[in-house]
Amino acid sequence: MNPHEYVQANAERFKAELKELLKIPSVSTQVEHQADCEHAADWIANNMRRIGFQTVEIIKTAWHPVVFGEWMGAGKDAPTVLIYCHYDVQPAAVEDGWDTHPFEPIERDGMIFARGALDSKSNVISQLKSAEALIASGRSPVNLKLMFEGDEESASENMTAFIQQYRHKLDCDVIAVCDGSMSDREQPDLPYGLRGVVCMELEVHGPKQDLHSGHYGGTVHNPIQALAEIISQLHQPDGSVAVPGFYDDVPALEDEERVELAKALPWIEQEWQAVAAAPQQWGESEYNLHERSGARPTLEINGIRGGFAADGFKTVLPSKALAKISCRLVPNQTSVSIYELIKKYIVQITPPTVQTELRLLEIGEPIVIDRKSKTIQAAVRAYTKVWGKRPYFVRAGGSIPVVIDLHRVIDAEIVLLSYGYKGGFAHGPNEHVYLDMWYKGISTTIHLFEEIGKGYSNE
Repeated sequence: MNPHEYVQANAERFKAELKELLKIPSVSTQVEHQADCEHAADWIANNMRRIGFQTVEIIKTAWHPVVFGEWMGAGKDAPTVLIYCHYDVQPAAVEDGWDTHPFEPIERDGMIFARGALDSKSNVISQLKSAEALIASGRSPVNLKLMFEGDEESASENMTAFIQQYRHKLDCDVIAVCDGSMSDREQPDLPYGLRGVVCMELEVHGPKQDLHSGHYGGTVHNPIQALAEIISQLHQPDGSVAVPGFYDDVPALEDEERVELAKALPWIEQEWQAVAAAPQQWGESEYNLHERSGARPTLEINGIRGGFAADGFKTVLPSKALAKISCRLVPNQTSVSIYELIKKYIVQITPPTVQTELRLLEIGEPIVIDRKSKTIQAAVRAYTKVWGKRPYFVRAGGSIPVVIDLHRVIDAEIVLLSYGYKGGFAHGPNEHVYLDMWYKGISTTIHLFEEIGKGYSNE
């Protein structure tokens, strides 16, 4: 039985195991779920042992553990692939708008609904089961190392130190990062770029305490109003970022890359219409939707807080207001330098009637992978075999913090794998994964490893 036949023979069991893992509320951002994260790590480790991994470890970090395993049965002359996924999930509750309990998986109309179904437990199980099929069939052409993180939804704060400390364990020829989604259910795409991120808090201070708006209104610059005036100056009317120097290090998109990115544009526009469904598009009009969402930097206001916003009314003049701001960055930009530019600009535009403080919360750097590399071309052939269509290259708009750390420390080619549909509401209510795409993902991974095992042949 070859590995593809093994998958078909065990398809129902694989699905049942996915549901088992989805039942564990491994929410990394909430301390009350710490034991659940440890439970998920134990579940994965036990599964790896059953598959036949020769070494399986649950390695403690400052927060949630990393599950690491090795199977080196292909031999010392075979290439070694390091596979990364994360098992932690975002918070979820029925009152958020779920139709069913988020940690009680429901199968309906060819989909499984549960928190983590798309991001990213379906990826965890797809990689475990592709490894199982290869090992059980006795036909794995590559050695396998699996690394499952428990802090990705908490910004992967411990992974930089982990990768540096355990560099010797992670040595490999290829790194496969499975964490993402596609814009269309039938047309695969292959990410070769991720944007960086910098997250900040802007606090505006006015009077020393909340004041009666009747007594002091008109004499004190309301911090919420001042905050609105400041953040309104962060963009130009055309949607571009107004911060001086923001685009200084941004490389121009080459014509050849713009042609390649345009191939996926119809599917990205369809997905935008279905999921974003805003009245109309916004942003830099000289760039198309794909370029704006993946190859251009952005500045976003993610939240505003201040004054009285509960039910009822309170005629208060608040003492302070706060905005959460993030930027998505492209290659050649660095998170710290962008933070310093924004900080300098906010000082310049702050009126003398208030004081401002900009705090740096989180950083992550961008990366672009050579889409002509041997590993990427092997992935192109693998997707084409399974999906029947050559994948389109895309620049993903999001960030995967661990990718830049792996890239810096390990001398290996990287491939970013996506199998789920972007319209599956990752991080939102009624998150779901399409089972047909999930099974295709398992097969694609097996084909990818078979292509890598051939020595990256270009046949």
